[in-house]
Amino acid sequence: MKPHKLLLLALACTWAAGASAQWQWTDAHGRKVFSDRPPPQDIPEKNILKQPNYLPQAATPAPVEANEAASTPETAPPPATATGKDGQLEKNKAKAEAAEAAKKQAEEKALAEKQAKTKADNCTRAKQAKATLDSGRLLSNINAEGERGFMDEATRKAELDRAQKIIDSDCKS
Repeated sequence: MKPHKLLLLALACTWAAGASAQWQWTDAHGRKVFSDRPPPQDIPEKNILKQPNYLPQAATPAPVEANEAASTPETAPPPATATGKDGQLEKNKAKAEAAEAAKKQAEEKALAEKQAKTKADNCTRAKQAKATLDSGRLLSNINAEGERGFMDEATRKAELDRAQKIIDSDCKS
């Protein structure tokens, strides 16, 4: 046989090896089920007809001969009990939750800083507006029709009150 045909044959044999990792069981209705995943928890052990050979040793304990058990001292730790939780998964979940909390805290801090900066800016502008209004100079404004007019005393008083309210609320340092 030529080398490339041997390589192709070896590849085909290894490809088919994945198909041997199959589960086979009979369900509650007596039908045979074939799957690459283990059967549900409600299927009893007697109904499992075939399971993959690559299962971990903790899941299928190897039989121990009587002579071997007597000669080996009990220094090995007891096998870990299955709790149904994956330690690495729990660690990753905790890391993700911590990262999410840190991100949320950073966003809240940035928002608080932005609000503080906005208040300081409003305070500065309100103080400038109050100083301008207190100067007694003639001030002009543009009305709704787009015409320039001069600010009367009632409008000046309303603007002074508005500026003072902004100062009272935003200039609390």
